[in-house]
Amino acid sequence: MTERPVLHPTAEHPITVTPTGARVTVRVNGELVADTTDAVTLQESTYPAVQYIPLSDVVAERLQHSNTGTYCPYKGEAAYYSVAAGDDVVEDAIWTYPKPYPAVAAIAGRVAFYPDKAEITVG
Repeated sequence: MTERPVLHPTAEHPITVTPTGARVTVRVNGELVADTTDAVTLQESTYPAVQYIPLSDVVAERLQHSNTGTYCPYKGEAAYYSVAAGDDVVEDAIWTYPKPYPAVAAIAGRVAFYPDKAEITVG
């Protein structure tokens, strides 16, 4: 097994995690699957900002563990959930970092939704 690179945020590739400070709701296929006032916003370099929501604020009955896994050298190993909503299961709609690297430790216990698979409303 090869060693995976571990990269740290820099001035050229900054990553910040800050409290969102607003209510965040998430709907999948029109059904409310997450509602929180405790989200954090992760801003990585020039990528769009991502809302990380406490897993405890997601409707647990809608979640199905996925076998998908990916790796980010800045954040660590990612795991995925599919979401059952309406008559469909939206595959890999959510990702999470169960053991994020120290630079982004604030996203531990939180999940993020793909904006093309969910309707994410801030405020």
